Amino acid sequence: MNYRDLGNTGLKVSEIGMGCEGFEEDHCRNTQVLFDLAEESGINYFDLYTSNPKVRASVGKALQGRRDKFIIQAHICSVWKDGQYKRSRQIDEVKASFEEMMTLLKTDHIDVGMIHYVDSMKDWETIVNGPVLAYVLELKKAGIIHHIGLSSHNPQVALEAVSSGHIEVLMFSVNPCYDLQPASEDVEDLWRDENYAAPLVNMDPERQQLYETCQRLGVGITVMKAFGGGDLLDASMSPAGKALTANQCLHYALTRPAVSTVLAGAHTAEQLRISLAYEDASEEEKDYAAALASFPNISWKGHCMYCSHCAPCPQAIDVASVTKYLNLAKAQGGVPETVREHYALLPHHAGECIQCGACETRCPFEVSIMENMKAAKEMFSY
Repeated sequence: MNYRDLGNTGLKVSEIGMGCEGFEEDHCRNTQVLFDLAEESGINYFDLYTSNPKVRASVGKALQGRRDKFIIQAHICSVWKDGQYKRSRQIDEVKASFEEMMTLLKTDHIDVGMIHYVDSMKDWETIVNGPVLAYVLELKKAGIIHHIGLSSHNPQVALEAVSSGHIEVLMFSVNPCYDLQPASEDVEDLWRDENYAAPLVNMDPERQQLYETCQRLGVGITVMKAFGGGDLLDASMSPAGKALTANQCLHYALTRPAVSTVLAGAHTAEQLRISLAYEDASEEEKDYAAALASFPNISWKGHCMYCSHCAPCPQAIDVASVTKYLNLAKAQGGVPETVREHYALLPHHAGECIQCGACETRCPFEVSIMENMKAAKEMFSY
């Protein structure tokens, strides 16, 4: 298992994490099965958004004797009412639900306390100006949660939240279809068929700005919906009209700026093993470029996807990394110190480009790589 920094939190997390969708299967007996497999395979990070007391209790039971082997991302404002899940901003409900969760999990702390499901600017303003954020800050000060997170599907809201300075971890929906869609307060817009009917060209700029801002600020991204709820793995269901493999979906998400872990949804141990197979997959099995380039009605022409098809460079320049740092600097209108330091650590730099054009002949997305290398040389001065 490979491990990555979770932004600036100081936590090292497995790049394959675990969603909680399958915990409820088989009357919650599946929770134990999935945690056993997670421990065996090196998964140390999981998400718990559900407020179902039975699921929370099953997780608490599964964690007994091995709490220190797992980093918990658990949600605040997810409540259980009248026998079903509900998102709430009513502070009494929020507090009662969180306290119940702590009891059922049998733990004295949550590693990442995730403010749950914030998809509208009005909702974010309610949180940041009201009792919810104040409560979350109290929990952090008391050491009950160690880091503050937020989950969202809306890049505008997520960008506002991470720019506030309060959010250390962002849970966000990342996949090559959703990344084409503009911001919306209705999460279902991400998979409505009509939103993929007209030709779509390139990543939504607000989503790109969000990822690059998280990278710059040291906000770690934990990915949800990497498989689009499974739709991207089935050609008959995929918004793109073609299927991707699990390895391709995982690799796409893990090559976005600031992404630390993908929370792989799994209803069975076998489904989780499919995601775990990514760790031993070949570069060919992970490669998503050719598949994305062949999607009907969707084009990433001119947009670097960090797929590294441009390699090998005769000057041994890591073109994908240089381009990623160039985009981070462009988004800032200058070169932040952290970006400059990361660029400096590259063994070869844009200034070494001999403008041979070999990279451009291999790029599936017709990116003007030589122009990018010139721009990077100018931006970083070498």
